[in-house]
Amino acid sequence: MDKLDNELVGALRRDGRASLSELAADLGVTRTTVRSRMARMIADGDIAGFTVLTRADVAQSPVRGLMMLGIEGQGTERIMARLSALREVRAVHTTNGSWDLIVEIGADTLEQFDRVLFAVRKLDGVRRSETSLLLSTRRPVRPEGGRP
Repeated sequence: MDKLDNELVGALRRDGRASLSELAADLGVTRTTVRSRMARMIADGDIAGFTVLTRADVAQSPVRGLMMLGIEGQGTERIMARLSALREVRAVHTTNGSWDLIVEIGADTLEQFDRVLFAVRKLDGVRRSETSLLLSTRRPVRPEGGRP
């Protein structure tokens, strides 16, 4: 994937409902270019699928956060399996840097969220953690007619 492919994927992440014309204007290319690049990325597996986030999805988890985990030894796979079994865990990401995993958590209440944090910290092999609550989510605002 080149720079334009990455920009196209970023634009789709910001607004998955954008039309080919909107994407083309945003990226400064033709509709044909957008269509052919999307088709190629889908065929190559660079774009694995599309998803929809509904109001009900957001309402199901009014308390959301990211939990960064430091894992001891070789227990990452085992811990990922245990995390995935927790109902409140929305996604588990491997990463580089000082944290081994980033866990997306969604809960109905702060108390439920706290119980999940406590359960994760008790997992054998979790040596340290840091959690950030997600207070709001904003999409980048782009100037009329295209790029920033």
